[in-house]
Amino acid sequence: MLPYRRREAGPSRGWLQYLTAVGIGACALGLAATWTTGPLATGIGAGVTAVYSLVADHLRPQRAGSHAAALLRTTSGRIPRLHQLDRPELAGVHPADGQHAQPAPPYVERDAEPLLREALAQGGFVLIVGESTAGKTRLAYEVARSLFPRHSFVRPLTRTALSAAIDVARRRRRAVLWLDNLEDFLGADGVTPSMLAGLLQGPPGRAVVLATMRSQEYRRYDAREESRLTGSDRDAWRVQREVLDRARRIRLARHWSQAEQRRAEAHRADPRIRLALQSCDRFGVAEVVAAGPELRAAWENAWAPGTNPRGAAVVAAAVDCRRSGLRRPVSRQWLQELHPPYLAERGGPDLQPEPFEQAMRWACEAAYATSGLLVGSYSQGYLAFDYLLNTPGLPPVPDHLWEALLSRVGPADAYDMGLVAHQANQLSRAVTALERAEAGGAAGADFLLAIAVGDRGWPRQAVRNLEDVVRRRRAALGPRHPETLAARHQLAFFTGEAGDAQAAAEAFGDLVGDTTAALGPDHTDTLAARHQQAYFAGEAGDTRTAVRRLRALLEDRLRLEGPDHPQVLATRRSLIWFSSLHEDLAGARLRLERLLEDARDRLGPDDPHTLAIVSTQAALSARAGLTDEAEAAFARLVTDRGRVLGADHPHVVHTRLQRCQALLAQGRTARAHELLISVLRDAERVLEPGHRHVRLARLMLGGAPE
Repeated sequence: MLPYRRREAGPSRGWLQYLTAVGIGACALGLAATWTTGPLATGIGAGVTAVYSLVADHLRPQRAGSHAAALLRTTSGRIPRLHQLDRPELAGVHPADGQHAQPAPPYVERDAEPLLREALAQGGFVLIVGESTAGKTRLAYEVARSLFPRHSFVRPLTRTALSAAIDVARRRRRAVLWLDNLEDFLGADGVTPSMLAGLLQGPPGRAVVLATMRSQEYRRYDAREESRLTGSDRDAWRVQREVLDRARRIRLARHWSQAEQRRAEAHRADPRIRLALQSCDRFGVAEVVAAGPELRAAWENAWAPGTNPRGAAVVAAAVDCRRSGLRRPVSRQWLQELHPPYLAERGGPDLQPEPFEQAMRWACEAAYATSGLLVGSYSQGYLAFDYLLNTPGLPPVPDHLWEALLSRVGPADAYDMGLVAHQANQLSRAVTALERAEAGGAAGADFLLAIAVGDRGWPRQAVRNLEDVVRRRRAALGPRHPETLAARHQLAFFTGEAGDAQAAAEAFGDLVGDTTAALGPDHTDTLAARHQQAYFAGEAGDTRTAVRRLRALLEDRLRLEGPDHPQVLATRRSLIWFSSLHEDLAGARLRLERLLEDARDRLGPDDPHTLAIVSTQAALSARAGLTDEAEAAFARLVTDRGRVLGADHPHVVHTRLQRCQALLAQGRTARAHELLISVLRDAERVLEPGHRHVRLARLMLGGAPE
């Protein structure tokens, strides 16, 4: 029988059972106290208390609107056991049809199954990572049911229900905490390392955390992503990364191996499997079973006049809601309000759009009896089918959607949107969203807002904000708590960015000692503090000390992280730059050329680290008197950095100024004057009053004749 359809005690009877259990427990405790004394009474009392607590928790009716109501439950309000889940859809697998009438396609054993079984047998936290529609959830469902049939299946349906889910799983004798699409449970009010530690303590296998995550989301937490964030350690990013680091990861490929295809042949009688096998040269079998390619094509074709253009616009709005960082479903009313600009951009009335009701029916209709473009219901809200998020060539999320969405969401959602915008270098959006999150009291929003403000080009304001954060964290957590150390790191960094390099170097010197004592000499935060200590010492004029420290740091990074790590490349760049002030300039340019080749090969041409090396290379050309080469390099870099970071990013403003310096060195003062007027106008518009780039632009403009 299905957990949602079991006929069990109704609400009135549920309360009667609950009160009866509590009464029995109370009577037993009273008798124990009356008839026995000493240790025996204590033992009986403890045993009875444990038993009736479990019974009472099992029978306790759920009040409407509580966090616990957002857990998967039976019709009587109970947490199901895994053997009761007779439909994989209850675990999050895409349904076989919109009405759940057809049975799921036959399960085909995956090559990763033995690895998953081995990992789950050890208990703890296991994460399956793979592309959308690779079959992650189905694999997890089949293996978990076979290994843990008697375990309670604790599945939070929303992130706000996560703490309730962990409490329930902690109280159960055996439990699987099910976090399908783990990315939806990270961030404000999301899972933390301490939550996992509290749940997983105890005998192995008592509690298991089983999660899935799309590869595209997982890649946001690799080392390259951390280093890409322009030197600013993301506190929230670090917490979420630490959660992922605690998991044993199982990779699941989208394309099926020959062995998997042979196993699937045994189920060719099922038309969905048969169709998938016919297309497995281009797509994964699970991908076709989930109708991903078919749905994507249906969305693209629906824009044609007289077909389903309004439906396509509704889907576009839902897709961009997810791309904006919103991880929860959106209501039917929101989709009705958010989709009209998408329709207008494609032609509006000329497309002969269908009525909204018809558009929603079309968007939710199953393709090949699998899933619709929108997944959800009127009561729960709707999510865009995740396969659509990876559609090639999607334009940036438009301002109209982002602004309208931000005006509707709460603080936790605004935090998520701000974090995504920050990592995408959409700094204006990040600040706006995080201001809303901080005003609403979202945990950690004050810290991330200060970083976003500084990265946007307001370092003095960031310093003021971070001084408050450091003061609060020192008082609450102590000076060497990791969160306090992270805030101190950012405070020191933006002190240097605000123009006081000497104070920054001294602050990082203190931080190196404290991170070494608290986290160890090889911890990534200790290495990061050492890098900044050396860098700001060089910026303050003590370049020989900077070189000495960077050489020692490079040796340690190579030992700990290997030659391909982005931070190793960053250390090499800083070392070459400061060394060039004391050594042969031609040799420095040659070493930098080799470094650029390594960066392009390992990180790609558009990685911010690679572009930083290009900037250093152009600066060395200018110092060598190769002004034509430098000006051309800076001109290209303005375009490349603008594409990657955004036209208003402080790095782009600085590169534009460097190009003007090269033009002045060439004697092209009229062209330099023309560009400087534009740079100064933009710098004054986006940067903090008195920012060093603003001061430099004014200084250069004063010396550049018209």
